[in-house]
Amino acid sequence: MYEIDDEKKYRSFYDKRIGEEVSGDLLGDQYKGYIFRVTGGLDKQGFAMKQGVLTNNRVRLLLDGTNGHYTNRRRGDRRRKSVRGCIVSSEMSVVNVVVVKKGDAEIAAVTDKTVAQRLGPKRASRIRKFFNLTKEDDVRQFVIRRTIPGKEGKRDRTVAPKIQRLVTPVTLRRRRQKLHEKAARYAKQVAEKKDYQTLLTTVNKEKRLAAIAKARATAAAKSAKSAKAAKAAPAKK
Repeated sequence: MYEIDDEKKYRSFYDKRIGEEVSGDLLGDQYKGYIFRVTGGLDKQGFAMKQGVLTNNRVRLLLDGTNGHYTNRRRGDRRRKSVRGCIVSSEMSVVNVVVVKKGDAEIAAVTDKTVAQRLGPKRASRIRKFFNLTKEDDVRQFVIRRTIPGKEGKRDRTVAPKIQRLVTPVTLRRRRQKLHEKAARYAKQVAEKKDYQTLLTTVNKEKRLAAIAKARATAAAKSAKSAKAAKAAPAKK
């Protein structure tokens, strides 16, 4: 954080929106040649700027917690929060910027030192892209490891992230096993469906034959009853 006491220098940020660029020549000779981009800021009461609110005043908005400014603890919760617009005004106390173009002089604790990357990529494809590897290279040998110092005389230990989407022989074996199980399930379903159709055909045939036999028996019984009745009836004169 760098303090700017001269208001004439600070006026270069007035009416600038989040995402716009500001020349560092107006801030002094030490920032000559620099170009900064506004990324946010705080007003004198500590309310943060919000992208998309096209005003330089403070407004109260109904937020759902997905865009910052508060943490939503319940699903569907809405809260009305005070936020500062995305336009810089004289009521700002802090303006956040990033360096777009480096100038002639170095800025202390910003451009005069190089900070090593603490965390590296985790996905296998991104590790290959980061180190310019081919598909034949083993990405497990290039993952960025961190050294954690030991406590109370214990030796240091190194930790590495778990590589995501890594294709190994175990992965290929599991994939083949899943495909084999899927094919076996499909073959089992086809066989069970065929057996069911055969059983259904047999049952329907037996039912049809039973119905025919019952109908024949009923017809024979009626015929015999009619013949018996005709025989027992007296003859007419």
